[in-house]
Amino acid sequence: MKAMVLNQYGEEAAFTLTEVVKPQVTAGHVLVQVAASSVNTVDTMIRTMGDALPLSPALPAVLGMDFAGTVVEVGEGVTDFAVGDEVYGCAGGLADLPGALAEFMLADARLIARKPSNLSMREAAALPLVGITAYEGLQRAGIGAGQQVLVHGGSGGVGHVAVQLAKHFGARVYSTGGGDAQLELISRLGAVPINYKTEQVADYVTTHTEGRGFDVVFDSVGGANMANSFEAAALNGHVASTVAMVDLDLSVAHFKGLSLHVVFMLIPMLHNHKREDHQQILNALTTIVEAGALVPVLDELGFELSQAGLAHARLQSGQAMGKVVIDV
Repeated sequence: MKAMVLNQYGEEAAFTLTEVVKPQVTAGHVLVQVAASSVNTVDTMIRTMGDALPLSPALPAVLGMDFAGTVVEVGEGVTDFAVGDEVYGCAGGLADLPGALAEFMLADARLIARKPSNLSMREAAALPLVGITAYEGLQRAGIGAGQQVLVHGGSGGVGHVAVQLAKHFGARVYSTGGGDAQLELISRLGAVPINYKTEQVADYVTTHTEGRGFDVVFDSVGGANMANSFEAAALNGHVASTVAMVDLDLSVAHFKGLSLHVVFMLIPMLHNHKREDHQQILNALTTIVEAGALVPVLDELGFELSQAGLAHARLQSGQAMGKVVIDV
């Protein structure tokens, strides 16, 4: 089969279109003919950082975590899927798990689910990693009807899903963005847009919550922005963060009695820990999508398998609006 293979890591690392051995199906797994794969920030981090990340696969490597495609073979013990099923998931491209930038992919059946019937393969491939991350973070933060929820970075990959899910769960949703296009997308998704470049945290907390703060803050920006999340949260509020690698004074969190939920959705893949949880979340996302409450936003530019490097560059440029998708 054809695959985009990475033979070295680094800033200048390039993918090479290569003929590789087609995987053989194994117990507990299915073989999927890949139709599309989306690019996530962690994919670009693996390509450029390599061994500096403990989750990078050994070279030569086939990257690509997210995918949508069709089951072509079913391994022993798999009862939930049959040949011909259209599925999606986040199931490879790190550690010892082969990735989706190939014509076929071996996937653990616990990490995949039935594709939403009202999404194209391209749209479905855009959803797994960001969808699981947003869903897990909101659930752990105790999302509920009537709450006021702030999503930092609501036009981004994880953020635009978190906005829609929070609205689906009955919350009043607000979201930060930094430009007209971002703010317009946030508004279109059903949230009140906040321009973080022109509005201070204290100002929008006063404007939208009368100074009380937000019940849940979903921070898809992370890093130093977590201090803004603590400031924006209500007393005894919840902060969910997808990027918690930061040195930070927790005094504000202490005096507000905040709960911090760090979401690292790769744990089931890396440690073979509760992988069935991801299937359950994907099944829930399928139901929500088919009900019309969640639509993945795709970048205007599309890429073919041989253009994987260009797709990575597009995401890294910061100019993409929505998920970058590769047609396989």
